[in-house]
Order: sequence, then structure tokens, then C-alpha cells
Amino acid sequence: MNPTTANHSALPHDAAHATLIGRLWLPGTGPVLVRVTPEGVYDLSTLALTCSDLLEVEGAAAQVQAHQGAWLGDTPSLLQASDGASLDTPHFLAPCDLQAIKAAGVTFVASMLERVIEEQARGDASKAEAVRQAVVAVIGDNLRQVKPGSAQAAQLKEVLLAQGMWSQYLEVGIGPDAEIFTKSQPLSAVGTGAQVGLHPGSHWNNPEPEIVLAANSRGEVVGATLGNDVNLRDFEGRSALLLGKAKDNNASCAIGPFIRLFDAHFSLDDVRQADLHMVVTGPDGFVMEGASSISQISRDPLDLAAQAMGPYHQYPDGMMLFLGTMFAPTQDRHGPGQGFTHVVGDTVAVSTPQLGTLFNRVTTSDLAAPWTYGMRALMRDLARRKP
Repeated sequence: MNPTTANHSALPHDAAHATLIGRLWLPGTGPVLVRVTPEGVYDLSTLALTCSDLLEVEGAAAQVQAHQGAWLGDTPSLLQASDGASLDTPHFLAPCDLQAIKAAGVTFVASMLERVIEEQARGDASKAEAVRQAVVAVIGDNLRQVKPGSAQAAQLKEVLLAQGMWSQYLEVGIGPDAEIFTKSQPLSAVGTGAQVGLHPGSHWNNPEPEIVLAANSRGEVVGATLGNDVNLRDFEGRSALLLGKAKDNNASCAIGPFIRLFDAHFSLDDVRQADLHMVVTGPDGFVMEGASSISQISRDPLDLAAQAMGPYHQYPDGMMLFLGTMFAPTQDRHGPGQGFTHVVGDTVAVSTPQLGTLFNRVTTSDLAAPWTYGMRALMRDLARRKP
């Protein structure tokens, strides 16, 4: 049986106690902000028209819980309909809308070492294993004990410079400044059940299972969801100046299935202890599993949020912030020493018990559904719905 959205537990394990918000596409209406429960989906439009607006509300979780919105459908059926849906049928979208979509990179030791390896291999997957052994021989794999920006980190930098092993990735991994970049544009992220896109020119790439923080315009982190920061290792490995081309392509950003708001049952401490699980299933029967534990992150999620938004950089519509991943696959797929890379038709399921499962299928960015629904279209539809 081919994997589908319905085969996975999209909802959190404690969904009956979770305050979940999402966006539902309704043909003829456009995106509608909704509350999601195990049984049904309820309209939140009279509380807030956009996700961005809702996250500005004081006590957003309590407001959502108390709101009596119209029933729009049963949750299992709408999740089923979201698998490969078109604009002609109701389906779930990415749960964010007007927020800036940002990402923190090189926040785990494992991924930091892999970024150094990509750089040293110049984006050539066939050279990665030899480079990996050489890098670990010089700098080891126990950098998790080094606090970014500390005196110890500065001393380590001097040692690595003397050995000719310093890297721009080590700079953001253990230096004082985190890597924060724009992953995608507002409204461009795809939701659960949708296709994710790879640049057709990439031959070395992978999914990146991550937790995504939801912050309002004041920089307050008020909830979290899951994300897949589709990554092109060959593009970025050739040059860090290709980061934009490696990260921001049609359908290359998946977020969902729903934002879980912080309340009495879920907090930032739960995010700090979350363990993510990922399964990639290929059309050829290939299976790869991976994990990423937020407890091993080098910088606290609130530190990353503060570096992304603060006195020097505001986001008046709020921000979605990918926290990075420790997952960097080395499992050979196409031959010894070739490592992992996607093929068209792969499915990717990213999950953690308290946030559910984000499920997507892999294609190339030129074959994925084009992004056509932007700010003008949303403003038009919201104005048309105004009483």
C-alpha cells in the first residue's frame, strides 16, 4: 500500500487536549482560519481572519478554545482530501499565512559537521565520505559541549584556524551569531499532503525534519508546528552564495499540519524536549528513517527567535522560524559512497507525538503545482467575505 496522509497519525497523540489551528482551502471562498479537533474542523473567521491576526490576540489559545465557530467538515475526511488535493476541493493548507518564513541553520553539531563536509567536498556527494573522515579526524564530533559565542568557542576557533580547518559553517555553529536566513515567502509554504519540490538541477539533496516556531509581531513565541526545509546539498556545497537558490524554490518549504498553540497542555519546554522522527519511503521500496532531538540543539529556541526578530529587525505580521535539524543522511542509496538523495515519488513523513505528522510527496519544483495564490489574491478574497 502506498503511503498517504490518511496512513499517518496527522494529529498529536493528545489531540483531545491540543489547541490546534490551521487553514482550510474552500473553493469559491479561499483560505479560512480553522480550529482542528479529532472530530471536526471549525471556522475561526469571526475571531480572526488570518493566522497572523490570531497570534496577535492576548491569550490566543483560550480565545480559540472558547470560540463557537461553524462546523466545516470532519477532520479525517479533510485530511484524506488533502493528499494531492487541487484548488477544486476543500483541503488543508500550510497553517501560516502573512508571517515571514525564516530558518536557523547549523544549530546541531551533526548537521554542522555535514555542512563543513559539503563545503570541503564542493558539493560532490562521491567525495563526501573521504572528506567526512578527514574532518572528524581534525575537529572530532564532540563539539556539542562547546557553547556558541563562549571563550571556549573562541579558543577552538584559533586552533582550527591554525590547522587550516576553519569554515563559515563553524563560524555560525559555535560563533556568537546564529545563521538566520529567509527560507520562503509568506503564503508560499505547502501543507500536509502536498508535493514538495526539488530543483531539477540538484543531484544531492535531502529532507530536513524540523520544528517551526510561530511568533507574533512582538517576538513572542506562541506555538509550534513541523516543517520540512528541503535542502540541496550540492548547490549549497558549491557556494554559500547559492543558499537562496538551494533553499527557496517552488514547493520547497512544507509546514504543518497545524500550529499547536501554547496552553496548559503544551509549552516551549515540550518543544525543547521534542524528538522528531522521519521516514522516507521510495517508489522503489527504499526506506530511510531518521531522527532529530531538540534537546541536542546548540542554541536555545528563544535565543534563535531573539536573533531572528528584535530591535534591529521587525516582522509586523509575525514570523515562522525553522529551528534547524541534526539530521543529515549518509545512508547510501545509489551505490557505495554516494550517500542519500531523493528521487521523484518519495514520500516524507515528519512526526513528533505532540505535533502530529507532516506528510508530503517529492517531485521537482518545475513539476509541482505553481505558486499562484499570493497577497493580492488573499486580500481580494478577504475583502469579498467582509460583511
